[in-house]
Amino acid sequence: MKGTVFSVQEFSVYDGPGIRTSVFLKGCPLHCSWCHNPEGQKFQPEIVRSPNGCRGCGACERAAVQENGEMKYTSESVKNCPEHLLRVCGREQTAEEIFNEVVKNKDILSGVTFSGGEPLAQTDFLLSCLKCFKGKLHTAVQTSGFAEPEAFKKILSVADYFLYDIKLINESAHKKYVGASNQNILSNFKTLSSSGKPFVVRVPLIPGVTDTKENIKDICSFLLKNKVRYAELLPYNKMACGKYKMTGRIFCPHFNDSVPVRVREDIWSRFNIKIRVL
Repeated sequence: MKGTVFSVQEFSVYDGPGIRTSVFLKGCPLHCSWCHNPEGQKFQPEIVRSPNGCRGCGACERAAVQENGEMKYTSESVKNCPEHLLRVCGREQTAEEIFNEVVKNKDILSGVTFSGGEPLAQTDFLLSCLKCFKGKLHTAVQTSGFAEPEAFKKILSVADYFLYDIKLINESAHKKYVGASNQNILSNFKTLSSSGKPFVVRVPLIPGVTDTKENIKDICSFLLKNKVRYAELLPYNKMACGKYKMTGRIFCPHFNDSVPVRVREDIWSRFNIKIRVL
């Protein structure tokens, strides 16, 4: 079995306990307005182009093709660029190939983390990867929790640790800003919290969307109902804008990114939930 990977980052210290290698699986069924990894949205490999350093020679465009009225770069476009500004983002790999790539550093690693995109969108491949590492290296899954309950339970039974995003509790708001219902996300979280499996909650703070008083209160109430008293907060930043240019997409956030992010420490404290801002 093969899956599609778009990045492998070594020596990560924010994707689980200790020093880890993070493997980013390509493809995500969600459409978060603030997505920081647009190159991980599509499931298939794609050609990305850096806008910096182009001298306008046209070599890449001459090797491109037209599809549905749009110019699409080809493998020849990648080869022809004299400044090497084009590359293929995403490659097919087997679980064994990923295992062999990661374990080269096993003597200094605390574990491996699978992220995305949404890693649960490649359930069978993710399961195959986790089984390869079982008993050899600590495994973590960084996920939005957006998956069918049976698929989530399969991963839950094998992975050692979870980093679980909670974005919005209100379903209408979740559909508006994330592009899908959050019912399975909240249901899967309840399954996780009652399983005894170690995990950490992560909340992306998006100005005017997830950092509102109402949403933070809703998140705190939801966490307390599930006996969770610790969360890590991820303040929004604008670093992703450049990635949208590389992928040929336009960054059009449905929120006001000029407004400062609000941590709302008073609300977390009132609910007696400890927080860490990353």
